[in-house]
Parts: sequence; structure tokens; C-alpha cells
Amino acid sequence: MSHVITQPCCNDGGCVAACPVNCIHPTPDEPGFATAEMLYVDPDTCIDCGACVPECPVDAIVPDDALTVTETVFLDINAAYYRDHDVRDGLVPFRPYRPAGVSAPIRVAVVGSGPAGLYTAKELLTESNVHVDVLDRLPTPLGLIRSGVAPDHGATKRVGETLEEVAASPRFRYLLGVEVGPHVTAAALADAYSAVVYAHGASAPKSLGIEGEALAGSISSTEFVAWYNGHPDYAHRRFDLSGERVVVVGNGNVALDVARILLSDPDVLARTDIADHALEALRERSVREVVLLGRRGPADAAFTIGELAGLADLSGVDVVVDDPAPDSDRLGSLDDVTAAKVELLHDFAARTARPENRRLVFRFHTRITEMLGDDRGRVRTLRVTVGGAPDELDTSLVVRSIGYAGEPLDGLPFDDAGGTVPNREGRVVDPATGEVIPGKYVAGWIKRGSRGGIGANRRCGEETARAVLDDAAVGVLAPRATDPDIATDAVRRGATVVDGAAWKRIDAAERAAGRRAGRPRVKLTDLDALIGAAGRSPGGDPVGALSYPDNKERT
Repeated sequence: MSHVITQPCCNDGGCVAACPVNCIHPTPDEPGFATAEMLYVDPDTCIDCGACVPECPVDAIVPDDALTVTETVFLDINAAYYRDHDVRDGLVPFRPYRPAGVSAPIRVAVVGSGPAGLYTAKELLTESNVHVDVLDRLPTPLGLIRSGVAPDHGATKRVGETLEEVAASPRFRYLLGVEVGPHVTAAALADAYSAVVYAHGASAPKSLGIEGEALAGSISSTEFVAWYNGHPDYAHRRFDLSGERVVVVGNGNVALDVARILLSDPDVLARTDIADHALEALRERSVREVVLLGRRGPADAAFTIGELAGLADLSGVDVVVDDPAPDSDRLGSLDDVTAAKVELLHDFAARTARPENRRLVFRFHTRITEMLGDDRGRVRTLRVTVGGAPDELDTSLVVRSIGYAGEPLDGLPFDDAGGTVPNREGRVVDPATGEVIPGKYVAGWIKRGSRGGIGANRRCGEETARAVLDDAAVGVLAPRATDPDIATDAVRRGATVVDGAAWKRIDAAERAAGRRAGRPRVKLTDLDALIGAAGRSPGGDPVGALSYPDNKERT
């Protein structure tokens, strides 16, 4: 018997260091780690010790004899990786980092409380002379774990509980509700802290650049995902779900999330933390079919094999593959994991559709060329080319899911072409001179671009944190012995500061409402309601409540 990594895998990598026989790959030290769809257990090397299991934050590792019927596909998915990678020749065991040692106290501000920011903070706090403040413009932390992960992916969301363990450190402090720009300037942060790590993500949706893209009913996946996850900026939005067909442009994991939520049984979603307003709208929907448009073929699809395999569990939905060129002739030239993805699509295509079911339709080799509107200025028809031939699709809603880019932030250089901040291993670089700018760092998507899931931010954040620690060890960073009083100035500029104790009150209120409803939590989606649950009033004075020891609720 061996253990098997399954769909929820987030590429966190904690399991790699726990394995005594180096049977989980790719390791963080291997070139393929940054681009791997998931991690894989070698069935021939695994000794079934189970050391990896408690290290997985999303419960993705299970014994092979405990797999469900739909999870058995992961037996071959794990084994397929090792048909292309020889464990005996060249795979690299993980080698933990050893910090140089920080002799004088430093204080670091981390801008962004998502996975990249919290992984960075966690690594920084391995040094006893480091204090960390994590800032976020929202009164709630966790970034995309809270507002990006699909509500039916409860296992993936559990990584947030692991990340929030960092807040237990007496040298950690939340400054939520504080936005860089309106409430505190980049220059003020640079003056107040030894180092500033920007981990604010890349959430600006990319454009198709076609006629009609701005029509009503043409939206980005950013808007739709944030709406069903209860992000306060999008809770008021309303989307037209009265048509029978929705078209999603793109075929990455986010596109699959959007399609799955649109087609899922609302009674199933009602057991998740989906926003109440979204659940109500989905109960009233008329959507029977979601069409996913991909410019290339199945072998080039951006979704991971784990997310594709998960569609087999979607009750009442037929998965249809409508593709004139399904890449069958390429199977022999593909790596085994990609070939398994193509073969799984072929398996879906061979199944008999049932008329009463809803439909998720993959249309590959299809390029959208124009959106046409009705007399009200709403999208009505898409013009596409399929394998070079023109075609049209009627729809009342188009969701564009073609990637994201970062946006410039005052005080930081920016690469417009890549949508990132120029950097070397997390150290911000002046593009004019190529020199490192001391004290400024980046982590996450704003550092490397919008690729890689939640777990990929662990390696990314750790790399950036190690750059900070190494620079502190050699005297590049100025020591700071006193707490920076950022909160007081932020309040003067209109912020309502939410610290760790106040966030715990929000969390407790949502979980209590969830217990009453038989759900993980019922999210508060209005800023005033969130501030009220935090025990704050708008613009409330935080002085005296934000020192590091007072970060926790007293019992």
C-alpha cells in the first residue's frame, strides 16, 4: 500500500520535508516545482509511513485503500509523473534553509494578508529578533483564500487555518482596514519599518481586446468570483442568470470554478460558505449550460488534472467535449500527466448525456472575435471561429477568465508588460539602473505574475523572507527597536483599524451564524457590518489596542 495525493493538493510543500524517503515530488528545489499542477507520491518508493499526512493543510494525502470511487483516478495520476521522472537519477531532495542570523531587532511591514503575505510573515518570524505587521485594506485577512477559493472547495480553504497560526506569535500584529495610498504612504512605511514587503497580489483582469467587450453582461471572473465569495466591493452586484446559457472564455481552474458554481445544485452550495446573496440568485437561475471556450486544444488547457477529475463528482451535470480536434494524435508526444488529462477528457466525451441534466461544455480550438449586443446594450451573441470556421453562440452572460495582472502602486517601480514589480528573488529592483532598492521587497503574484496556486506562495514567500533576513544579517536593513505608530496616522486619514482581536470577533460572529445555519460560516459582506462585528466604529481610535501583546483576546 502507498499514500496518494488527491484533488485538494495546494502545492504547499510541507509534505516534502516530512517524507523520510524522498518520495514526494517535485520538491521545492527542483525546477518543475513552480509550474507543477500538484505534487505526486511515487508508489514504488513510498513506505506508507504516513509522515506526510499531518503536514498537509488540506487533507489531500490518503492511503490508496481509502480512496473513493471517483478518487481512484489519482492512483494513475500520481504514478504517471514517475513514468517521466526517474527517482533514481536526478530528483533533488528538499534541503531546508538555514538563516544567517539577525543580531539586531528589525520590524517588517507586509502589505497584503493573503497567502503570499502570511507565508512571508511566517518565515520572517522564525528569527526571534523580527517583528511583523501585516496590513490589508479590508477588515478581514486571508485574501484569495476568503474571496477567491470556490465555496465548494472547503478542503482548500483549510489552508487558511494553518496560515493564521502565524498570528499566535507575540511578534505578529494585524493592521487590517489600512490601505497603502489613502491611509498610509509607501514613503511613510519605508520610514517606519526596517523593510516593507509588498504582497498585494495581481487582481486586474486581462482584456480580450475585441469589439463589444464592454457591453453589459460581459464581466470578468474577478467580479463573479468575488461576488459569490462575499467580497464587500462586489456584494451589491447583480448578474443576469435568466438565460439558459453562460459562456466562460478561458479554461483555467478559475474558469472551471465559475462553471461549477453556475451549474451546482444550490442545496449543495447551501452547505458551504457561499455568500447569501449569491445563493439566493443561484436558486432563481435559469442557466442550463455553461460553455468553456479555449483557444487551443485539451493538451494546452490551463486547468489542472485534479480540478478536471473533480468534475466527475458534479451531480446532475453532464460534461461534454465539443472539439473537432481532440489532440488524440498528440498523446504519444505528451508527458504522462498531460496525456492523462487528455484521456480523462476523452472519457467524459464518451459518456452518454442525459436530457434532464445540466451541461458543462468544453469547446477547444475556439477563438472569440466579437461580442454583439441587443437594443438595450446587453451582450446577446458571440462571434467565434472554431478551427478557423466562423460560428456564433447566443448567450446572456459572458465571463472572461483569461488571467490577471498587477497594478502600479505609488512608490514602487512597475513593469507594465509583465504586470509585476521588477525584482530579484523578491528584492525590488530599479529598472533604470538594475540596482536593488534597499528595504523594499515583493512576494506573490505581484512578484512573479499570476501563476501558481495557494501553495506556490509558500515557496515564493519564503524566498522573499529569506532575502529580508539575509539582508538584515549583513547590515543592509536599519534596526528598529520601537513599535511603528502607523495606526494613529491611518485613523487620522480615515481608516478604521482592525487588529487581531477585532478580526477574531468577526470570525467568531460568522462561525456562530454558520453553526445556526449548518454551514462553516455565514459571511458578513457589508463593510459597516464587518466593522460592527469587529467592535469598532468608523474611524475609531486604535491607540492602546494595537501593541503586540494585546493582539490576542484575553480570557
